[in-house]
Amino acid sequence: MKNLVILVAFLSVFSSCSKDDAVTMDSTGYYGKWTLVSMSGSIPNSETTGAAMEWQEFYIFNTNGTFTKSRERNSVKTSISGTYTTATQSDGIFFELTYTNDNEIIGSCYGNQKEQLYLTANNSLSSTWSYCDGPGLVYKK
Repeated sequence: MKNLVILVAFLSVFSSCSKDDAVTMDSTGYYGKWTLVSMSGSIPNSETTGAAMEWQEFYIFNTNGTFTKSRERNSVKTSISGTYTTATQSDGIFFELTYTNDNEIIGSCYGNQKEQLYLTANNSLSSTWSYCDGPGLVYKK
């Protein structure tokens, strides 16, 4: 009987966690700096990496729901900040970034102050900008 009580208590603790709780306590540790490691276009085999990429950039995700994106292109450095939320969908964890003002470094299909990213199975972060003919951007911690 004692083992049954322990089993029921154990199951009730784990079944009470929602998917949203799992996202905010994400075991992959998405907080911190994510650096652009590869860029690709719509042409097959068009991937570039390292110094050969058109620009260098990174995101810093903070635990309080804020982030900063920084890009260096042609020796010009640009940074912009905002807030983000995460959501677990059937195909993974998605990030929605909301910027405080418009800027050319926002990679969005919609031309607004929002950007979407998702965690891939190999623990990289990818932009959804490629869904609308933008570059395919992949980031690693």
